[in-house]
Amino acid sequence: MNNDTEIIVGIDISKNKLDIQIQEDGQYFTCGNDIIDIEKLVEKMCSIHPTLIVLEATGGYEKGVVSALVEAKLPVAMVTPSWVRYFARSSGTLAKTDKIDARMLVRYGRANHPPVVIIRTELQERLSVLMARRSQVSLALISEKNHLSTITYPDVKALIEASIQNLEQQIIQLEEMIAEIIDQCPELKNNENIICSVPGAGKITAAILLADLPELGTLDHKKIAALVGVAPFNRDSGYYRGKRRIKGGRQSIRKVLYMAAMTAMRWNPVIKDFYERLLARGKAKNVAIVACMHKLLTIMNAMVRAQTLWRPVFTS
Repeated sequence: MNNDTEIIVGIDISKNKLDIQIQEDGQYFTCGNDIIDIEKLVEKMCSIHPTLIVLEATGGYEKGVVSALVEAKLPVAMVTPSWVRYFARSSGTLAKTDKIDARMLVRYGRANHPPVVIIRTELQERLSVLMARRSQVSLALISEKNHLSTITYPDVKALIEASIQNLEQQIIQLEEMIAEIIDQCPELKNNENIICSVPGAGKITAAILLADLPELGTLDHKKIAALVGVAPFNRDSGYYRGKRRIKGGRQSIRKVLYMAAMTAMRWNPVIKDFYERLLARGKAKNVAIVACMHKLLTIMNAMVRAQTLWRPVFTS
């Protein structure tokens, strides 16, 4: 993109207010974070044809404005707040106000060109809620089973056993609902088949990826890894070589990738060989596991993009 022609907009979001900066030295204004003002903001953005609108994830306050902007087919990028703060400090900006934050989002967008948001469909939203509920029930089930092993009183054990039975039934019902959602959408079903063809990835892995990573198959390997949070950051200076660490990203995806990688390290020939080679080179086990998560994600991203099933010789 040509920096002379691109129009970058930064929007700092709070519960009740939006601070909008058009270009670093352009118009600045505020509006309410409500349906009426968001509609007016969308009209304004459509009139200026921005190259990119940059916002921070703010724990849910951004959902209304993001949905409205994306529905209007405007290019929206969601960025991690900590990354923007690091960027601000590196440029010598230590002060923090809503207006400064909006301007900093413009600078960050111009310098880094973060990927544009792909909004989840209604089915993906519902799938995400169901998967989150399944995770909650699974944790409760584990807790109840642990309690059962420590209780000796028959009447209390009976109550816990009844609770376990109820939770197990909930999981069955949730999995049926999840399968029904995927089955009724040909695109989701096709991508589920592609993901599940990878040794180490099952239906739970596929459902989480389909629900919480709609960008799968649309970004290159570097951007998808950074988005999920499995791209290690360098910490080097002079002769010093610090440990590479992962940070930020989407926790639900990282959790399921970890479980998939642990299985793939045993049964997937590509991941198993990759893991063993890393250990042979002296890499720590946790570093090798993260590398396997990264490679597994890269492979599945490439497969979904190419719409091809797993092949034993597949490499990304």
